[in-house]
Parts: sequence; C-alpha cells; structure tokens
Amino acid sequence: MTPDKIYNIGILAHVDAGKTTLTEQFLYLSGALRKAGNVDSGTTQTDWLPIERERGISVRSAQTSFIWKDNQINLIDTPGHVDFSGEVERSLAAIDGAVLVVSAVEGIQSHTENLWRALAKLKIPTIIFINKIDRAGSRFKELCEDIPRLLPCDGTSLLRLSEIKNEGLANYLVTEIPDIKSRIIEASADYNDEIAEAFLSGDEIDEKMLKIALASSVQKREIIPVFGGCAQKCSGVEPLLDAVIALLPSADKKLCESLSALIYKIEHDKTMGKIAHVRMYGGELHARDLIPSSDDEAGEKISQIRKFNGQKYIDVGQVGAGDIAALCGLKSAKIFDSIGSNALSDTYRLTHPFLSVKVLPKNEAELMPLLSALRELSDEDPFLNCRWEKYEREIIISCTGPMQLEVISSLLRDRYSLSADFSEPSVIYKETPSSSGFGFEAYTMPKPCWAVLKLKFDPLPLGSGVIYDGGNIPNNTCFYKYQEHIRRSFFDNLQQGPLGWEVTDFKATLVGAEHHTIHTHPLDFFVATPMAIMNGLTNIGTTLLEPFLRVRISAGGEYLGKVISHITGMRGEFDSPVITGDSFTLEASLPVATSLDYPVRLASLTNGKGMFFSVFDGYRPCPLELGKTAKRRGPNPLDRAKWILYARDAMTESSNRKK
Repeated sequence: MTPDKIYNIGILAHVDAGKTTLTEQFLYLSGALRKAGNVDSGTTQTDWLPIERERGISVRSAQTSFIWKDNQINLIDTPGHVDFSGEVERSLAAIDGAVLVVSAVEGIQSHTENLWRALAKLKIPTIIFINKIDRAGSRFKELCEDIPRLLPCDGTSLLRLSEIKNEGLANYLVTEIPDIKSRIIEASADYNDEIAEAFLSGDEIDEKMLKIALASSVQKREIIPVFGGCAQKCSGVEPLLDAVIALLPSADKKLCESLSALIYKIEHDKTMGKIAHVRMYGGELHARDLIPSSDDEAGEKISQIRKFNGQKYIDVGQVGAGDIAALCGLKSAKIFDSIGSNALSDTYRLTHPFLSVKVLPKNEAELMPLLSALRELSDEDPFLNCRWEKYEREIIISCTGPMQLEVISSLLRDRYSLSADFSEPSVIYKETPSSSGFGFEAYTMPKPCWAVLKLKFDPLPLGSGVIYDGGNIPNNTCFYKYQEHIRRSFFDNLQQGPLGWEVTDFKATLVGAEHHTIHTHPLDFFVATPMAIMNGLTNIGTTLLEPFLRVRISAGGEYLGKVISHITGMRGEFDSPVITGDSFTLEASLPVATSLDYPVRLASLTNGKGMFFSVFDGYRPCPLELGKTAKRRGPNPLDRAKWILYARDAMTESSNRKK
C-alpha cells in the first residue's frame, strides 16, 4: 500500500523521560508490534545494543517505520544522555518534526533545554509530551504553566491540549469541551486574521478551518502543542499520534525536483561493510545505481537498499523522495555528505568534545586492530576524532564524558572482540596568535628542491576559526598548483602550535611564493609550508586558550554562599543571583578544567536537590601557569633537518624514537 503521506519525526528527551517507551507504544498501537517492549527487561525495538539493554538507556539513534491511519511515519529514537548529543545532532538534520518528551516528575532538566534550543534554532516544528503523569510527585498542570518560564520561547505560544479530569485523561485537538476549544481559538487567533475576526465578532468558527489554522501555526513554530500522558500505560499516546499527522509537517513540504539525499548516519555491518543512512529530499535511488565518489572516478555502486526497524531490516531495492533508508556499498560515504544536489541546509552544535583520552591495548599485538576499530567508530561518530600518533605509537580520541568511554569499551568488546584501557581524560586546550606577524621559509637545500613562501598572520576574534587567503600570486612566480599545495598543507598542519595545541582564530594570507622551473619537486611546498607556519607562530608567540561553560545553578537559598565560594575557587565569573522565595538561580562562566566534577559536588552539597545546566561557552585566554601545554607529537618543523627527513619519508619510526 502506498501511504498518503510520509512523516519524518524525531523523539527527543533528557535521559529517563520515557521516549523509548513512547516509541514502543507507537509501534504497538500501529500494529507494527504485537506487544510493546520494556526498557527494563531489554526487549525494546530501538534499543538493541548489549549496553543499551544492560543499562536501560539509548546510546545510538535508531530508526523505525510504521503506518498510522494510512500515513507512513519514519521515527528516529535518539539518545537522552548528554554524552551522546552528537547522535541527536546528526538526527536533527533528517527530521521534519519532533516530539520532545518531558517527565512530569523531574520536569525541565538541563539537557531538555539544550534540545529545545536546538529545535528552535533549526525551526523544527515540535510537540511537547509530558510523560509519567500517573507517578507520585507528578506536576502536570504546574509544569505546563512553568514551561514558558523555564524554556526560552521567544514569542512562541504554548498550547495545552490535555486535561486531567475525574474520569481520566482527556486529549483533544478540537473538541466541544469549552475550555480546550477556547484555548485553541485564542492561540490561533494570534496568528490567523480570519479566526481573529470571527472570534472578535462572536461568530461560530468552523472546526475544519480551525484545524488548518492550528496546523499552520504549529508548522511555523508559532504554537507549540503540549500533551500529557503515561507512555508505559499507553495513556494519551493515541491522541499524540493523531497530533503528529494532523499538526507536524509531512515530508512533501521539503521536496525538490532533482536527486537530493543527505547522509545523516553511518553504521558498519560485518557482511555489507559501511551502511549510509539517508534522508531523501528529491528523486529516487535504486540498488545498483552508481554514486559519484571522490575516492573512485568510476563511482561507487549501491549494492543494497534497506529499511530498518531497530536492528531488523528488509531489502527494499529502492527509495523515493521524502523517505528514509540505508544504502550499502558506498565505501567513501561520510556523515553529512550529499548525494545529488546539496541537501544540508543547517546544523546545530549540541556537543563540543573538549576532553582527550589515550586508548591503550591490553597487549601490543592488538594495537593496530584497535586503531582500525576506533577509526571505524570515528566514521560513525566524527566527534570521536580518532588520531594515530605514528612516532609515539599512541591512539588518541576525543570524548564528552565517562559514559561515552563505557560505551566505546562495550562496542570494542562486543563488535570487535577487543579490550582496551583508557587514560584519565584531559582537557583539550587551543592556542591563537598573540599578534600580527609573518612566517617565512626558503626550502632550497638539499637539492633537488625549491619552495619559498611567506605567510602573514592576523589574529581574529575568539570563535572565528581559521581563514586562509591565497593572496594574488601570479602563476609564473608560483604555479597555481603549488599554491593549492600550500593551502592544503596549511590546513593539515594547524593541529600543533608552539604550545602543542590546535591553532585557531586567525587569518593567514599568502603574501609571497616562488618556485623554480628546474629544482622544484611537486611535493616541496608540502615540506616547506609547515616550517613557515611554525616560524611565524614562534616569532609572534601564541596565547593559550581554554574551554569555558556557561552554567545556571539553582538550589536552596541556604547554599548560595557556598556555591559562590565554589565558583570563585574554580576561577569562574558569576552574575547577580536571582532570589525566588527560598531558592536562588545563578548564572556563571566556568573553566572546564576546574569544573568537570562540579555537578557531582553540587548534588552532594544540596542532597541531590540542586539543578545544574551547562552549555559550551567557547574558548578564552588562559595564563600559561594555570593551563597546560602539550608534548609535541612527531618531529617539529622547527627542527629543520629532522623535519625534512620526516617530510621526505626518509626517517624511520625507530630512528625517531632513539633521537
């Protein structure tokens, strides 16, 4: 059966709010499952990794599909733990609407606000589902009133479409119950002139017109509907499903005429190799289609097209516009690659890995298999950023927290039969040029070689990143192909500055370059450019940068003095606290290096009642004595003789270690 419409929906929540249980009830109500699975017993459709079933939490996004009232819903169940925000971030690029699940007991938690900001930034139409309203301590009505205060709504209206009545829970889109219908009319009248005119004149408002107006406002994020229920008991779930197809946009709202698909997720299969999950925005793809590839001039052939339901899949052979599927056979595929015309419009950074960890094999024989496995996992999660330090024979990864390391350890064990140890996480610092200046290199010996270049460095405001300006060097002075070598080598050699950290927030301009028609070797500028970079950065000096968090702390008034003392001790800066009754709320900026364990310390201080919300707040200058420099990895371009040997691939690993 061909569905009337396709809906691509994400379910998002802070950990333990009940979104996976809600997904199970969707599948059960639609007939896709005979019985809803249970998170605690490890029988859910979308949590199938061993660690997910052991811990009862989602650590990877999972896609499932079902039919509801002749419409196909492709649902992406995302992790709720903050350490796996990268999975959520990538999933947001593939969805058209979202259900944000909030616990009626715990309320708006730290990660809930992160998710809300991402949905608002990307303008993704959203329905809020307040779950667990049957639990002791549930604050459904109070929470509905608090959401506009706790979440930055920026002019968006929240519309409660659920009522708890003596006979149970009432959920309606448009109903004859006066209090709910009047809420819908009043909210819609703010954005629809026709309804506003009818409302003010006292005329009867046509229900169909009201539904259309409400859906239009929801899809423009003018109105956020709020539903309540209990997913575990399947209470309030059916009206929520009705709201998904009645209020959230279908896939045809974003379709284009030409072939256009976005790769939003990568997985690996022992038999089929790399699997690329795609959201189709236009055209069709079929098994055996050739896809252009930067690694293969002839292109790569799609060997199979799958539709996933959790871990299970079916071979569908083709996928059309608006749908979601997985392509096998694309060995060079990367997350956020487009097939056909560009499909990626915008992304939102939910996570910033600012911790670095060394991964150590249990025995030396497993070193290279461990590296291969971690590189494969980095394909699936680019924020892992696996690096092989060749001359130190060390594997370095980036991470967001201890839970992520636990998952990596589990994946290494279950998928690759490997075990590893992890060093203590260390903070990732950066560095930036302290002033303007020049870097120069004349690589003319030992011949045959000839590569001369001069770069000008100018600091940029913090957070600007790196800009490269190729200048205006004529081709007869330095061939354009060599100028491209300089540009490529420049970006490849910013990972280690004089202080050992990635160099950022500056502009580099190529102000001079020269080749020799006889002596220049095609690779000479790859040798010379790193020497020019380090020459300039050493001459002008660099400033150490450390990562900061913007935090919001709420607790009982009796803890205010101690919290302020803690912030001062962590080298933090804080705004004036806001006192409300017997509690306070305080916003502050804290260095990551001094505040990594502060959520635990705050919980201990306040007996678990303190609230801690944090978002990445960029990098700021840090005095050298309070920060940390990093050991140089591999030969330093300032050690000219050794660098030239290394760059010319004339140095062995053993000879470098001896030196």
